[in-house]
Amino acid sequence: MAKQLIAKSPTAAKPSTKPKLTFDPSVFLKTDGPGRTVGKYRKDQPIFSQGAAADVLFYIVSGTVKIVVHSEQGKEAVIALLGQDDFFGEGCLAGQSHRLSAATAITDSEILRITKPVALKTLREQPAFSEVFVSHILARTIRVEADLIDQLFNSSEKRLARALLLLANFGNDGKPQRVIAKVSQEMLADMIGTTRSRVSHFMNKFRKMGFIDYNGHLVIHSSLLNVVLHDQPHIAGVKSVEGKGTLKGL
Repeated sequence: MAKQLIAKSPTAAKPSTKPKLTFDPSVFLKTDGPGRTVGKYRKDQPIFSQGAAADVLFYIVSGTVKIVVHSEQGKEAVIALLGQDDFFGEGCLAGQSHRLSAATAITDSEILRITKPVALKTLREQPAFSEVFVSHILARTIRVEADLIDQLFNSSEKRLARALLLLANFGNDGKPQRVIAKVSQEMLADMIGTTRSRVSHFMNKFRKMGFIDYNGHLVIHSSLLNVVLHDQPHIAGVKSVEGKGTLKGL
């Protein structure tokens, strides 16, 4: 009798034991990788110029960045001072082909450059990154709206007080906060739409009243809140909020 051949069943593939990598936005935004590079910028070093090609999204790992607009007559308007964990240059993701503003580092800074294709791909494929980015866009929209209301209804003294609090990222702990970036009175005047002499007058007033200190570095005290909250303008149908919450979005 011929020996019966018994076919061996194919060996089942062993399941992969390699752990699946989890996307971490904090790692993505602070490290080099495909389509992204962390660069170092010196104080006063330009990052991009007005009219330059818009093809990169930027993220501030550390430092402070000034966003400005130049008129044809050579005038400069400071439209934003951004700090750690802020995005900028996001107009390229919405079809902007050229920069409508210029960006300059006002302190030594580390900034991540993300190419437009990589930024769009990551937004589509990584919900965690999308959540971080959308939160930034919403906060920026609220900030711009608040800046407009500030310009329309508040005095230059209150606008200066608010700008100083924002520069110090003032929170709720009531502790004096140091302004990291050295901001000139000319820059403050551009930010709040007044003259340098008026800024100088109010800065001296704030110092005499104990709202701020200056000994090589500008320090903001919680008492400066009184200038912002006193006689705060009310918008019809909106209740004034003076309770807890950081002033970063005022």
